[in-house]
Formats: sequence, structure tokens, C-alpha cells
Amino acid sequence: MRVLVTEDDDNLRVALDAALRGAGFAVDTAADLPGADEALFVNAYDCAVFDRMLPSGDALWYVHQRRNAGWGVPVLFLTARDSVADRIDGLRLGGGDYLVKPFAMPELVARVRSLCRGGPAGPPPTMMLRCADVELDGGRHQVTRAGVLLTLTRKEYLVLERLMQAAGRPVSRTELISYAWDEAADPASNVLDVVIARLRRKLRDPVLIHTVRGIGYQMS
Repeated sequence: MRVLVTEDDDNLRVALDAALRGAGFAVDTAADLPGADEALFVNAYDCAVFDRMLPSGDALWYVHQRRNAGWGVPVLFLTARDSVADRIDGLRLGGGDYLVKPFAMPELVARVRSLCRGGPAGPPPTMMLRCADVELDGGRHQVTRAGVLLTLTRKEYLVLERLMQAAGRPVSRTELISYAWDEAADPASNVLDVVIARLRRKLRDPVLIHTVRGIGYQMS
């Protein structure tokens, strides 16, 4: 069984390579998403292991885009993000398993072996979110209001998706920034406010995204 490991931490990548080879797997490694692209173009794999947050981007969305194109290799995500929402997103957007750092190598090996035996994962089911007359089609990455298609940037789409997932309850600035940007983003930055302002303009009246003072935003 052949496994691709994409991990930017040199020491962890070497340790993963050694552990999987010691368990009898053929292993290729990459340090970033372009490297993973190259490996996937050249070789066929029984399983792929991705560190979620890489310097070249969020592997979650990389895998999701490949799933939408019909890629079916089972994926194990490695991440320090351990919230329930993060784990759900990992599985919903194409992951077969989700392992939170730090982890024991024998557990990782067992999970990789289980994914390899399970065979191709196939594309994820289409996810539809609705709030009032706004619909978000997760399979097509499209948003409509009252049947009219909206043109959104990736950040706008992600912020709206998280707000719609939590429709009816407030979502903190920290959570929205972590979801749409990355773990290192500054929640005090005004980038979120800029995106919210653009979303409100594109969604038009009546206003559905409300400011919750001292917390963040809520869609209702």
C-alpha cells in the first residue's frame, strides 16, 4: 500500500515517513501543496495524509476541490485544531479521518491502514444551507438570495458559510477569522469587518447579518 504524506514540519515529516515505512507502507512525502500536486500527478496512492495548515494553504480546501473533481483517495488530516466544528468540517469536506496533534505514531499507522482497506472515499455529498431566502450550495460553492446568484470571493463565501452553519446564534470574531483565514490570524484585525460589510452589500436588504456587540456576528 502506497501513502502520500504532506507535512511542512521537517522533523514530523521524517518521523511519519519512518513510522509508516516501518509498518510496511511505501511512502512518498511532500512539504507543501505544490509538492503534493506533483506527487499525485505521478503516482497512485491508497491513502494520503495531510497536515491541515500548510504555508501554501489550507489542505482542507485543497482536498475538497479535488473531491469535487472526482478524486477518491482516502485522506487523514493532521491538525492542532481540535474543536468539534473543525472535526466536522474535516470530515464533511472530504476527509476520511481526523487526528489531532500531538498523537501516538501507532495510532496514526492504525488509522492509515484502516483507510487503505476502506478504499476510495468518493466525492462528498452536496451540502445545502438555508437562512431566510439565502441558500448556500456547498457542492457547487454557490450562494443565491431569492433565486439570484451572488458573486462572492473565497473569504466572503467562508464567512457566510460559517454564519449560516450557526444561523440563529452568535459566532465570535475569533472563530470566524480562524475558519476563513487561519489559526495565526489576528482577531483584532479589521479584515473581518471589511468582509462583513461587503457581504451585507451583496446580500442587500433586509439585513440578515447582525453585529453582536462584544462577541461577533449572527445571521438570522
